[in-house]
Amino acid sequence: MTAELWNPKFESMKPDELKKLQAKRLKNLVKHVYKNNKYYKQKLKNAGVGPDDIKTVKDVEKIPFLTKSDLREYYPFGLVCTSHDDIVEVHASSGTTGKPVVGPYTRNDVELWAEVMARSLYANGLRKSDVMQNSYGYGLFTGAHGFEKGAQKIGANVITISSGNTKRQIDVMKDFGTTAIACTPSYSLYMAEVAEEQGYDPAKDFKLRLGLFGAEAWSEEMRTNVEKRWNITAHEHYGLTEIIGPGVVSECEKKHLHINADHFLPEIIDPKTGETLESGEEGELVFTTLTKEAFPAIRFRTKDLAAITEETCSCGRTLPIQSRIKGRSDDMMKVKGVIVFPSQIEAALMKVAGVSDNYQIVKTKKGDMTSLSVEVEPTDDRYKQGSLDDLEEQAESEIYSILNLHVSVKAIEPKTIPRSTGKAKRVIER
Repeated sequence: MTAELWNPKFESMKPDELKKLQAKRLKNLVKHVYKNNKYYKQKLKNAGVGPDDIKTVKDVEKIPFLTKSDLREYYPFGLVCTSHDDIVEVHASSGTTGKPVVGPYTRNDVELWAEVMARSLYANGLRKSDVMQNSYGYGLFTGAHGFEKGAQKIGANVITISSGNTKRQIDVMKDFGTTAIACTPSYSLYMAEVAEEQGYDPAKDFKLRLGLFGAEAWSEEMRTNVEKRWNITAHEHYGLTEIIGPGVVSECEKKHLHINADHFLPEIIDPKTGETLESGEEGELVFTTLTKEAFPAIRFRTKDLAAITEETCSCGRTLPIQSRIKGRSDDMMKVKGVIVFPSQIEAALMKVAGVSDNYQIVKTKKGDMTSLSVEVEPTDDRYKQGSLDDLEEQAESEIYSILNLHVSVKAIEPKTIPRSTGKAKRVIER
């Protein structure tokens, strides 16, 4: 039995029809940027590509990639393809590693964003009868705004509480009858910790049933912990400021990540050569915005590593399926010749009984050599039992079983690692 879909016309479109729609929209997109933006026009001319050269989806490969450094070069509005009078909303990334990426929106762009977010949240199971507590941080960051727009389009009641003031979050969750929580997965675990300090049992004392999580990488093992802690179903969202914000990829009831590919054309490339890879092969995600007006992104390199398949999903959606993000190429660490992603270490730690959800990976560089160690907080009960050497050995063994690499693990006192109301800082350098 297939699930109820928000927009069956596009979510269950036949693959060949989707390809035709993508090709039509891609051609219109190239015409749009060629006509309305001098930088894009010159970029295309330098590559020997004009609007008439785009006939099929495959022709996107003729167009050069767009990178974050390009966006910073044309900061803030150099790649805008509409009149500035048509821009009604502006968002931006955090800019922690340089100038922020600025995302302007026309009225049509805002409506598109609300539509793809409604589609995504509806696939998670959010309905008009739900009360969604929006605990993403409001500000220039896209997260909170995207979830609000989508939930309101569905007709759900949105509590616009933002992040932080965690004790108040718990009071509001209890008093307002919150049924869905939208935030980072790590913040949901901190909320559970605070709820327990207030005398609540997170799994029993609230009406929560859905977790709508994004903005940071998390393992399946972490998902299991979140679901058990709150007694909810936890769903993942993937998006980027450069593309539209959240709403690019989201999970169905089967926990398959569907790409809204009628609006966002996906590719997988070899991160070293830029060569396009086949369906099912793992590589770097590249996205092209097919229908955005103010700030179209053509072949944007995300640096996120995943795979894409076009297998049939029993939920009824025919949209392509993306694997969970393995990690960012930026996050990849090479230690003694072994490629390591933080998500692999998290997956190992979450398998060890007595290890809490709070940990940090400590990266130490001496010359050209990188070494790793891990600090973990045991649960309160496990910490009181003592014999923490045993816990450390178990964690080291689990990490070795995944990485074939010895990584030192140190158990530290509970509540030692700083908590975050947004993205958790999992890797630190010393």
